[in-house]
Amino acid sequence: MDDQTPDPAAATLEGTPDVDGAGAADGAGGADARGDGHADPAGLSPATVAVTSGRPARVPGGPVNPPVVLSSTYVSAGTPPPGDLLYARSGTETWVPFERTLADLEGAAQPALVFSSGMAAIAAALSLVPVGGRLVVPRHAYQVTLGFADDLAARAGVEVVRVDIADTDAVVAAVRAAPTSLLWVESPTNPMLEVADLPALVAAAHAADVPVAVDNTFATPLGQRPLAWGADVVVHSVTKYLAGHSDVVLGAVVVADAALRDRFLAYRTLHGAIAGPWEVWLALRGMRTLALRVERSQANAAEIARRLAGHPAVAQVRHPSLPDDPGHERATALMTGYGSIIGLRPAGGVAAADAVVDALRLWVPATSLGGVESSLERRRRFATESATVPEDLLRLSVGIEDVEDLWTDLAAALDGLGGPGA
Repeated sequence: MDDQTPDPAAATLEGTPDVDGAGAADGAGGADARGDGHADPAGLSPATVAVTSGRPARVPGGPVNPPVVLSSTYVSAGTPPPGDLLYARSGTETWVPFERTLADLEGAAQPALVFSSGMAAIAAALSLVPVGGRLVVPRHAYQVTLGFADDLAARAGVEVVRVDIADTDAVVAAVRAAPTSLLWVESPTNPMLEVADLPALVAAAHAADVPVAVDNTFATPLGQRPLAWGADVVVHSVTKYLAGHSDVVLGAVVVADAALRDRFLAYRTLHGAIAGPWEVWLALRGMRTLALRVERSQANAAEIARRLAGHPAVAQVRHPSLPDDPGHERATALMTGYGSIIGLRPAGGVAAADAVVDALRLWVPATSLGGVESSLERRRRFATESATVPEDLLRLSVGIEDVEDLWTDLAAALDGLGGPGA
């Protein structure tokens, strides 16, 4: 391990070589205030930001895409100025375009911070909870997040309070019941698809001097931007929708406050929770098509949910697009689109759910989500899933395939259950 790494809390990438064009001279077509030759994200559609942000400066003969730099160490002598690149654990120019693009999508002035996995990003955010602190979390959330919270309780004496995140009054009461270190929010939740009143929760938490972290993986920055409502921290499993092709494992933290970003940068550097340059480059390439993928997958999900709601072999379907879904009104008011995840409970319980998974030929049985391919799994096959998640719940991640092909495959599997009317 390099012993010349500068104080990580002071080591930002703002003083690094101009790989994303910051401070570069205007190229052909002019440059914005950031100097990267592309329009300022303010006032632009998120679909445009996803394509244009983080590009190299426009110069004759210059590349359209940022390069991948494969170097673990950098030339350095004497006392390095703050921000100089020294060692790739504390900073590398290959991260910068991705971190800028995600920050622009989330509406953050501070560059995002990429981590080695979604859980690495979640662990960083949960480091805000001190030993003996108090953490309020959704009853239904990503199971590994809840497992990490339980680990904090066991090894650090953290009081973990689980709440129904869609019950605003109950969440606010839990936050106010005792001094609280952090309110953790997922919306929609994984896998139950409950929708939180994010503006109200953030306002109430801040009134009690409680910071708020939001896992925005399911909604993506195209669906909601929690920082705009005052959230302190946003985390993503970049593995999912942002990268979008089921070929990388990455995470990210986004904040608005510079001091808080320095704290998370120090955490990443000291814990070594860093991402490889190839993975980050692939994630940026995937993010260029984020708007197209999300638009298609959300449209597919809404249509499939509508058809599932009328299928005789379906006991329950959850998707916020459905008018009678408990999260519909709130998602309509607070989100742009309803997401690409469906909760499905076939008639016939666990045996029927497993039979559906086994019968499908186009949908992929797999545990992750957010890729171009449609996938599904029965969540309670994991012993670590929340006990209040129904045993027969199938979580469907709807991809970008032709919706009629997806429905034909799924309907055939449901028809094969032999239930009433099948």
